[in-house]
Amino acid sequence: MIKVTVKKNNDLIEEISVKGHANFDVYGSDIVCASVSSIVITSVNAMLKLDDTCLDYIEQDGLINIKLLKHDLVTDTLVNNMIELLKELETKYPKNVKLN
Repeated sequence: MIKVTVKKNNDLIEEISVKGHANFDVYGSDIVCASVSSIVITSVNAMLKLDDTCLDYIEQDGLINIKLLKHDLVTDTLVNNMIELLKELETKYPKNVKLN
């Protein structure tokens, strides 16, 4: 299961951790894992393209940890959009994705 943990401070998202594997299908054919990866990496890349100092992140096998360093309209909108997309996946694949 992929577990997404969102840490907030005063209703602002400060840190997001995405870890685990969906185990929906075999490695290389897992559409849930590919969807989560695409959502998260595309969001991170978009934020960094607009402001390369807005976040720090670590990507390792089965883990992506994102720490937001700045809050502005664009960054917060992209982060909230990422969380909403992950929530949609959780609704469709509750045995494979869990948000905390």
